[in-house]
Amino acid sequence: MAAIISQSAWPFSAVGQSIIVHIWQGGGPGYMHVHHEDDECWHVLEGSLTFRFADGEVVAPAGATVFVPAGTPHDYAETDGPSRYLMILTPRLDALIKELHQAPLTQHGEVMTRYASEIVP
Repeated sequence: MAAIISQSAWPFSAVGQSIIVHIWQGGGPGYMHVHHEDDECWHVLEGSLTFRFADGEVVAPAGATVFVPAGTPHDYAETDGPSRYLMILTPRLDALIKELHQAPLTQHGEVMTRYASEIVP
């Protein structure tokens, strides 16, 4: 049996064949977006996150887990001050986020398209 165990609380990443887990902080990209082929999940460790969906908002406090299935438009932000959470995603979404962090905001739509995702109004 193989396992990845982190002795430190920060930073932590576990990279497998089909799932990647990072300890993360901060909010999402600041705009509604959808991943057409990839699920995404967060588990809030500290603070809280507010998730925005087409039909409303959900506040996820520490201890809450939020699962967003593929095809669901969403965005998220820290609710009140700093937060820390596990972000559980696919290798494609991990690559998307890395590229978005390098690209100017004006190019985010183009980057999203390359990863089966898009910005939605």
